[in-house]
Amino acid sequence: MNILVAMSGGVDSSVSAFLCREKYVSCVGATMLLADDGANNVNDARSVCERLGVGHEVIDMRGMFRDKVMQNFVEVYESGGTPNPCIECNRHIKFGGFMSHARASGFDRIATGHYVRIERDNSGRYLLRKAVDPSRDQSYVLYVLTQEQLSSVDFPLGGMLKSDVRDMAESLGFVNAKRRDSQDICFVPDGDYGGFIEAFTGKNYPAGNFVDASGKILGHHRGIIHYTAGQRRGLGVAGKSRLYVSRIDPHSNTITLMPENDAGLYARGIIARNVNLVAYERLPENFRAGVKVRYRQREIPCTVNQSGDDEFVIEFAESVKCPALGQSAVIYDGEYVIGGGVIAGVI
Repeated sequence: MNILVAMSGGVDSSVSAFLCREKYVSCVGATMLLADDGANNVNDARSVCERLGVGHEVIDMRGMFRDKVMQNFVEVYESGGTPNPCIECNRHIKFGGFMSHARASGFDRIATGHYVRIERDNSGRYLLRKAVDPSRDQSYVLYVLTQEQLSSVDFPLGGMLKSDVRDMAESLGFVNAKRRDSQDICFVPDGDYGGFIEAFTGKNYPAGNFVDASGKILGHHRGIIHYTAGQRRGLGVAGKSRLYVSRIDPHSNTITLMPENDAGLYARGIIARNVNLVAYERLPENFRAGVKVRYRQREIPCTVNQSGDDEFVIEFAESVKCPALGQSAVIYDGEYVIGGGVIAGVI
């Protein structure tokens, strides 16, 4: 059996390649070109492959990445939402285009450096489980994986601690053993999302009004693409108490601000669409679970009902501040991912 390992040039995918080389008859590394020419990533990945004595290839996926990830990022911000490009990259690129390339090239399986585990239940269904290292767990951004995809992918690092991964990379003499993990969106390394969107589209996004819940003007914003639901810093508006972005309306070009103690800032539930179920074919009624509405936020107890083939209604056990349209709601039962979807409405 042979395997194609997605190698970003970082330490995680490099150690994954080593572990796959030890496990499979044939192992090849592959680096995807995404947002830019990725010269450093390619060079580091190639260096690791040479040290391991395995082949290495480069796959140009810049066109697909632009169409499926960058374009979506722009469109969600333009509509007043907050996108998660890592999820769309996993959906369309790493487990879409990359997996298709691997199959067309004769590989049986693919592997990535994500921190997550795969298991099978008694019925043979594939389950997605949180990583052993809770500080590195990436199950939130992988809820989009289908049963077919889960049957053909390895996550070698799911049972390891990050510190052990770095130690292994150093012991193997990898050039990237001490390379710092990226904390930014790969195609916006400076964190200026608004500047990226303006450059990508060639548009100028007009300034507009900050308003309160009654429509009273509180100040002026720089354009809706510069803001996200729940934001309180950088607003430039003084109030008796801290103000937060509660709603972004692209049609009126207004942004509604509310103080932290305003009930309107909180939601009792959400509607999620474009859903994917991992642990079930269809959810049982009134399914009790935990839900994360952003990657780094804690799980909130909730009740989930599947209102259609592609829609969940999720009711929180406690009010949640500013769930952002465009982010994903990922449902958990303990350590296991039940499924998830993109937040399309607030209730």
